[in-house]
Amino acid sequence: MNVLIADDAAFMRTLIRLFLEQMGYTVIGEARNGKEAVDLYGLLKPDLVTMDITMPEMDGIEAVKSIRSANPDAKIIMCSAIGQQQVVMEAIRCGANDFVVKPIQKERLQEAVEKLFAGRGLNIGVL
Repeated sequence: MNVLIADDAAFMRTLIRLFLEQMGYTVIGEARNGKEAVDLYGLLKPDLVTMDITMPEMDGIEAVKSIRSANPDAKIIMCSAIGQQQVVMEAIRCGANDFVVKPIQKERLQEAVEKLFAGRGLNIGVL
């Protein structure tokens, strides 16, 4: 499975890449902001996107809306330190399939990815 990582923090992209590669997935691109994520999504057509919420130029919520408008079947997992219920629900309303709270735990990320691709639907592990 090919994954695109979108996060403005280089260390977070590196950590998510490490976790995903340890799980056997291939990271085919990294974006530093929402606009890059949207552009790379169109170019690379990944199977999955991990998306931060707070990023410069275009935030993760707007990027999710844009990706979803281009591909309603896009698989997107939000990864953010912002864990308030209203933010989580806004991300889900905009098209995110799941939400993983930072600091990211490998087991929680793996659970979110596996449930998403097993077709078991939404799993909001922070509520």
